[in-house]
Amino acid sequence: MTAQTLGEVPPGCRRRLLDHYGPSAEAWLSATPSLLDEAAARWKLSLKGYHDAGHSSAVAWAATPDGTPVILKAWYEPLRYRHETAALRMWAGGPTADLIEAADDLSVAALELVGGRPGGAASTGCERQMVAAAIHGLHSLGQSRLRPDVPSLDHFRQEVMMPRIRQRAENLGLGARRSLVEEACAGLPFLREDATRTTVLHADLYRENVIFDSAGHPRLIDPHPLVGDAAFDWAFWTVYYDLEYEVRDRLATAARISRIPLPEITPWCRALALDGFLYYMEIDDPAKPKIEKVLSSFMTSDLEVDR
Repeated sequence: MTAQTLGEVPPGCRRRLLDHYGPSAEAWLSATPSLLDEAAARWKLSLKGYHDAGHSSAVAWAATPDGTPVILKAWYEPLRYRHETAALRMWAGGPTADLIEAADDLSVAALELVGGRPGGAASTGCERQMVAAAIHGLHSLGQSRLRPDVPSLDHFRQEVMMPRIRQRAENLGLGARRSLVEEACAGLPFLREDATRTTVLHADLYRENVIFDSAGHPRLIDPHPLVGDAAFDWAFWTVYYDLEYEVRDRLATAARISRIPLPEITPWCRALALDGFLYYMEIDDPAKPKIEKVLSSFMTSDLEVDR
C-alpha cells in the first residue's frame, strides 16, 4: 500500500484542465486522487505530493520501495495517454523521460523523475544548441525504430489545424489584422511534406515541455506525438519555445542542425504562427501582441537568415 494518499488536485491543475477541456473534466478531476492511489498501490509506490504543471493531465511524484523518486501522470483523455505512452516506449533511452509503468485501464503512467526533482534541474547554458541537438536525436530515433500508432501530421493538418484556422478567420472580428491573416491563409494550400524526413514528432515543443537532467542535458517531455515531416517540429520550436524572443536565432539553429533548407521550414512557421495568433485572438490572450509580431515577421523577409 501507499504511505499516504493525495487529496484533491491543486487549484492550478483544476483551472488549467477546465480551461482546456471544459466542464466535462469536472468528474474526472474528482476521481483523479483515487486513480493515482490505485496506480501507486498497484506499483507499490509511496505518494509524496502533487506537481502542479501541465494542461492535459494531473501530475504527482512518488517513491519506489527502495526510495527512488518517480513521476505519476494521469491523463484526462485515454487516447492522448495511449499516444504519448506509445511514443515514449519508442523513444526509450532517448532525450525524454523514460516510461517505467503504464496502466491502460486507469490512463496513468509512472515516469522517470528527471533532474532529481519535479520540473527537472537547472539548465547549464548553451540551451538553444543543446535543445536543438535533443530534437535532432529524437527525430533520429523516430526514423530508426518501429513507429508507434499515433496520428499523422497530414491528418492533423487537414482535419484539425486547417479547419480551425478557417473557422476562426471567418468568425473573429479581425479588424485591421484581417489583411495579415488573409495573406498568411493564402500560403496554407502550399504546405508540403518531404517523405524522406518522416519521423515521430514531439509536436508540442513549448519551453515548459523541455526540462533538464542533473547533467544539464535537455529532456523533451509531454509530447503530443504525430508522424510526419521533421520540419514541423523545427518550426514549432522556432515559433513557440520562447515566444517573440530569439526567433531568428532558433530558425538559424534549426536549419543548421536539421539540414532542412530555410524555405522548407518557414512555411510551417507561418502556418503555426497563424494558428496560434487566431487562437490567442479568440481567447483574448495577453500574448496576442507577441504572436502577432512573430507572424508579421514571417510574412516579410525579416527572418531570412544565413545558414
